[in-house]
Amino acid sequence: MSENPKTPGIQSGEKTLSVLEYMILKQEPVRLLDIAKDLRMTNTTATRYLNTLMNKGYVEQNPSTLMYSATFKIVALANHLSNHRDLKQIARPYLEQLTRIFGESTNIAVEQNMSSVYIDVIRETNSSLMAIQYVGNAAPMHCTGNGKLLLLNYSDEELEQFIMKKGLPSFTENTYVTKESLKQELERIRQRGYAYDEEERELGIRCLAFPVFDARGRIIAGMSVTGPKGRMKDEILDKRLEDFRQIALEVSRKLGYQAFEK
Repeated sequence: MSENPKTPGIQSGEKTLSVLEYMILKQEPVRLLDIAKDLRMTNTTATRYLNTLMNKGYVEQNPSTLMYSATFKIVALANHLSNHRDLKQIARPYLEQLTRIFGESTNIAVEQNMSSVYIDVIRETNSSLMAIQYVGNAAPMHCTGNGKLLLLNYSDEELEQFIMKKGLPSFTENTYVTKESLKQELERIRQRGYAYDEEERELGIRCLAFPVFDARGRIIAGMSVTGPKGRMKDEILDKRLEDFRQIALEVSRKLGYQAFEK
């Protein structure tokens, strides 16, 4: 059986990517006429794809010469992906260590589009409560341990924008649903250096999270341990806080972070 012909949407996507690849490989500003000629397109067609790429920030046009060139956005995206892969690779043995120490599921998450996104998850074998934690899943930032750590990066103005865009939806009676209560919680986290999720997203589930810092001292991820409230008791967590703190610090050091130690 022959393959189905490509739909117009697929063809358009492929041609747009062809223009982007061409622009990147050129490494210098290019005229519309040359783009159309080299890619065997009409000027009108080439312009349509160029406009799409400019709207997304991948290509720019010099208003004086009207020549086109690729931007560094693709490089930034590649670096972003590379950093997350490096972080996942570095953090994996430490997540495994945390799972052994606590006997609970562990994960590491980063911020993407004002959400906390899991880049690695290790499930404790007897856990049946991790359906919402899997690699690639996005979680709200205002009601998760990792998310609240990442919100510490936000200025007051950025926090306002976050609330305007994402809102503070309620998941349980413990969710922080006002700006004032969330800011108070973030200040508590900032003072003690780690975060809890006290059944804020799901009743019966508790989480303890520590930050991961980059070389500039910015929080780039959160590492957390999650389990049922009945097992995640204060007396158990308190005994293991320092172990967790040192593990998160070691991950940060491998990323170039230099903590001030008295």
